[in-house]
Amino acid sequence: MSTLAPPSAAQARPHHFPEVPQSSRPQLDAKAGPVTLIVFVGLLAVGLFYTAWSLVQDITDAGTPVTTYAPFLLLGVALLIALGFEFVNGFHDTANAVATVIYTHSLPPNFAVVWSGLFNFLGVLFSSGAVAFGIISLLPVELILQVGSGAGFAMVFALLIAAILWNLGTWWLGLPASSSHTLIGSIIGVGVANALMHGRDGTSGVDWAQATKVGYSLLLSPLVGFGCAALLLLALRAFVKNRALYEEPRGNTPPPWWIRGLLILTCTGVSFAHGSNDGQKGMGLIMLILVGTVPMAYALNRAMPAGQAMRFVAVAESAQSALRRSVPDTLPAAATTSAVQTRETLSTYVRTKEYGATVVPAVAAMAGRIAQQVKEHGSLARLPADAVANVRNDMYLASEALRLIDKSGAVPMDADAKGRVDAFRKEIDDATKFIPLWVKVAVAIALGLGTMIGWKRIVITVGEKIGKTHLTYAQGASAELVAMVTIGAADMYGLPVSTTHVLSSGVAGTMAANRSGLQMSTLRNLALAWVLTMPVAIVLSGSLYWLFTHVF
Repeated sequence: MSTLAPPSAAQARPHHFPEVPQSSRPQLDAKAGPVTLIVFVGLLAVGLFYTAWSLVQDITDAGTPVTTYAPFLLLGVALLIALGFEFVNGFHDTANAVATVIYTHSLPPNFAVVWSGLFNFLGVLFSSGAVAFGIISLLPVELILQVGSGAGFAMVFALLIAAILWNLGTWWLGLPASSSHTLIGSIIGVGVANALMHGRDGTSGVDWAQATKVGYSLLLSPLVGFGCAALLLLALRAFVKNRALYEEPRGNTPPPWWIRGLLILTCTGVSFAHGSNDGQKGMGLIMLILVGTVPMAYALNRAMPAGQAMRFVAVAESAQSALRRSVPDTLPAAATTSAVQTRETLSTYVRTKEYGATVVPAVAAMAGRIAQQVKEHGSLARLPADAVANVRNDMYLASEALRLIDKSGAVPMDADAKGRVDAFRKEIDDATKFIPLWVKVAVAIALGLGTMIGWKRIVITVGEKIGKTHLTYAQGASAELVAMVTIGAADMYGLPVSTTHVLSSGVAGTMAANRSGLQMSTLRNLALAWVLTMPVAIVLSGSLYWLFTHVF
C-alpha cells in the first residue's frame, strides 16, 4: 500500500496567484547595541570635557579678571542652549539624508544614521566659517555692539529657544520643516521686537533684503524639488528600462549596484553639506556669546602674530588715505572729529542701510582710530581689557560699513583705492572673524550625535506618508540627487534654499510622476508647516525677547 506525499505549498497554490512578497518596510525599531551606546556616551563625555578644558584654558591665557561668577554662569547656560539647538537640528534634519537610503534598503537604518552623523561631524570640522558670521550680520546692530549686556543675552536666548521649540514641535508631529528658516525667522522676530521697544517702526529692525530672499525660497523650494525630481524620474524611465527600478522593493533586496552607489553618495553629500552649512549657524551664535561674556579671550584674534600687527597698521592707514581721496573736498569734516559721533554715524548706516555724505569720512576716521590703537600697544593681544570691546566694535562697524558701501556702489573708487580698502577689510575680518577649534569640535559633536537620535519620526513621514505606495529605487535616487545638487548650488550662490523642503517635495514629485498617488492629508500638514515656520518663529522669538529683557 503506497502513500502519497502531501503537495508542496508551491504546488497547492493556483498558478495564477503570484507569490506574496515579504514586507518591504525597513526594520526601524532595531535597538542600538551596547558598543554603540558606549561609543555615544564616550564621545559626548570627551566633547564636553574638551570644550570645558579649552574654554578655561583660553580664559586663563587671556588673563581675564574674575570679579564675579555670574557672567560665567550665563555663558555656560548660553553655550548649552546653543549646542542644544545644534543637537535638535541634527535629529530634525537627519531625514534629508537617510530617508531614501533606508526605504530603498541601500543601507540598514542604524548604519545609515551613524554614517550620516559621521559626515555631518566632518562637514562642521571642514567648514569655512563664512556662513557663521553671515548669520550674525542679520542681527540688530545695536544688540551686536552690546552683546554682553542683558539685552544681548536676551537676544541670544530668545532666538535660540524659539528655534528649538518650533523644531521640537514639528519633529514631534513628524513634519519636515526648515531649521534654517526657523532660525532666520527667530532673528527677524528679535529685530522687530527690539525696534518696537525702542519706539521705532518695527520694520526698521528687519533686514528686508534677506527676509525677501527667505520668502522667495519658502515659495520656490517645494516647487523646485517637486518639478526637478519628477522630471528626473521621467528621464530615468525614458532612458533606463530596468522595470525593477520603478517597482516597490521585494523584501529587503537592495537596488542594483549603480543606483545603490548613487543613493549612498548623495546621502553622504547631503550629510556633509548639511554639517558644513547648518553647523556654522551655531558657531556664529556661540562666538557672539563668547565675545559678550569673555571679550579679553575671544573679541579679537589673540593668535595673530605681533609682526602682523605692524602690517595691520600700515594697511589701515593706507585705507584711510584711499577713503579720504574718495570723498569730495566739499564734504564736511566735522562728522569725523568725535569718536562717539563716528560710531553713531556708522551704527545708523549699518542699521538703516541709508547712505549719507558723512559715512565715508566716518569710516576713514574709524580706520585711523583703529590703526592708532593697535600701533600704540604693538599687537592685539596687548590691548588693555577696557579697550578690547571698543576696538572690536569699531572693527565690526568699519567692516560692515565697507561691505554695504561696496554692495551699493554708492562711492566710486579707482582700482588702487578699492584694492587698499579691500585689504583693510580682510585684515579686520582676520582679526575678528575667527572660530577656535574647540567651538568647531563642540558643534560637530552636538550635530553629529543629534543626527543619531530621534530620527525615526520624520524618516517615516518622508518614506511612508507622502505617497500611497512604497518608495521605489528610482524615486529615492531622483529625490536625493535633486536635494544634493540644490544644496550645493545654494551654498555656491548664497541662496537660503531649504534642503528639507526640496527633499520632501521631491519625494512627492516622484510619486506624482510615477502615478503612485499622494496622501493629501500629509501634504496639507507639510504645507501648513512650511507656511507657519516664519511667522511662528517671528512671534515666538519676539515675545521671548520682550520677556527676557525684563528678566535680565
